[in-house]
Amino acid sequence: MAIETYLSAHGLSGYVAGVFGRTPGDPSSMKPNPRLLLEAMDAVGAKPENCVFIGDAARDVEAGDAAGVPTIGFANKPGKGVKLAAAGAVAIVDSMQRIADALN
Repeated sequence: MAIETYLSAHGLSGYVAGVFGRTPGDPSSMKPNPRLLLEAMDAVGAKPENCVFIGDAARDVEAGDAAGVPTIGFANKPGKGVKLAAAGAVAIVDSMQRIADALN
C-alpha cells in the first residue's frame, strides 16, 4: 500500500496505529459513511469525544458527525472554507502547519 510505503520510507510507521481505506468495489464504504473513523477509533481504543478528524470536503464533516467526532475543515483551495463551515466543521484552517503549531 502506498501510504504504508511512504510512512516506512520516512520513519513514520511508529506514529501511525493503522491505515484505513474504503473497500474496493464498495461505494457504500466511502464517506460520509463513518466506518473508517469508527475502525480507526476502535484500533486505538479511543472514544469519539477524545478525537478530532481533519477533512477537506463536506462529506468528511458529515462522516465525522455520523461518528460523533468533531471535524476541522482543511480549506486547501479557495472557496472550501465556506463549504466546510456550512457542513458544520468546528474550525477551519488553510494550513496544516497551523494544526502542527497548535499541537506543539
